[in-house]
Amino acid sequence: MNATPEDQRLLLEVADLDARIRRAEDARANPPQGARVKELLSQRQVQSQELSVRSGARDDLRAELSRIESDVAVVDARRVRDTERLAVSTNPKEAAGLEHELESLARRKNELEDGEILVMERLEAAEAAVSEQEALIATTNAEGAELSAAAKAHVAAAEADRVAAVRDREAVAGTVAADLLALYDRLSARGPGAGALVRRTCGGCHMVLSGTDLQKLRGVDSNEVAHCPECGCILVRGEDSGL
Repeated sequence: MNATPEDQRLLLEVADLDARIRRAEDARANPPQGARVKELLSQRQVQSQELSVRSGARDDLRAELSRIESDVAVVDARRVRDTERLAVSTNPKEAAGLEHELESLARRKNELEDGEILVMERLEAAEAAVSEQEALIATTNAEGAELSAAAKAHVAAAEADRVAAVRDREAVAGTVAADLLALYDRLSARGPGAGALVRRTCGGCHMVLSGTDLQKLRGVDSNEVAHCPECGCILVRGEDSGL
């Protein structure tokens, strides 16, 4: 195939823009914050499970404290009732029974209050554990929100770059001979489409060409499309090719 050196050099611009488009697509699909965001999501799941365990333990203690407080209220009500009955009782046997029951109720109340203090201490520790875990989750959420926002900005910037590169590519490609562009597109679908030969090195595969290959290239007219013997891309020659 024949093509002017100017058209062949335009292919280098197309190739550069294609590479830019690929980089932008990769940046859009793989923001640098993505791995950490996934890690934080997994971390938050574990933290949430731990919070559920701690919250359950706290709720159990709250329920136990409520039960003790209810038992104390029952004991207090019975003490008030028995005290009132004892105050008006004229039966010695009944009075003795009431006094005995009041003593039992006093002991029972002391036991309940001792248990209440222990449960309150445990509840205080459980409340602190829940608050600690909630703070940990809040820190994880804050970092995740910050990274997610940064990732969205990164994706938006990559998409803007991709759109600009696609626009520029269309503009440059529109000036290239149709048959030459079609050849480039076929080659670029499976590897480097075009590369500059600079100091005997192919810009497509970055291989240094042998003396034999360079000698063959010296015999190819500048208006004839040459190919890299290593990768097959269109080899664009210039003053610094080393031929």
